[in-house]
Amino acid sequence: MNQQNTPSLTDVLDGLEKAGDDENVTIGQILDEVGDRSLAPILLVPALITASPISGIPGVPTLTGIIVGLIVVQMLMGRDTLWVPQGLAKRGVSRQKMGKAVAFLRKPVGWLDGLMKPRMSWLAERPWNYVALLICLAIAITTPVMELLPMAISIAAVAIGLFAAGLLMRDGLVILIGYGVVGLTIYTVMTLL
Repeated sequence: MNQQNTPSLTDVLDGLEKAGDDENVTIGQILDEVGDRSLAPILLVPALITASPISGIPGVPTLTGIIVGLIVVQMLMGRDTLWVPQGLAKRGVSRQKMGKAVAFLRKPVGWLDGLMKPRMSWLAERPWNYVALLICLAIAITTPVMELLPMAISIAAVAIGLFAAGLLMRDGLVILIGYGVVGLTIYTVMTLL
């Protein structure tokens, strides 16, 4: 953790790696490890999972889309802690698949961590953060359809990850880059259809 008690992106990955037992990693175990007191790092978790090779497992992008939707709705409501239904908290993936996903994400997340700093922080504050959150909600709602277009869902997950990282680190430039990635997602979907 840094001085402001804000977890870095690498801290969130470390939490993903530590979560679970010897065989499985459930959503509930991830929340126990990452914590449920700040919703921005929790929003980063399903985005990272969907941007990794785990998104190739049928149903995983839809599951992470549901989680993104739950998180975003609660962020829009102004909640500080996350509520997740017990049935959803018990869902998960194998430890081996999670380990591969975390290993895949280490380098890009570490690189992004090194670049991020508070700037243009007004984009991470109300009411401006609502734009990013509403876009994340729109992506979450369309995830079941986009799951049929693996390239599009991975790009959309990167956009959610950039929004979550920008909100977490109060980096408005990263949020702006997220808007650009949303444009790329829309272009990719239109091209693939």
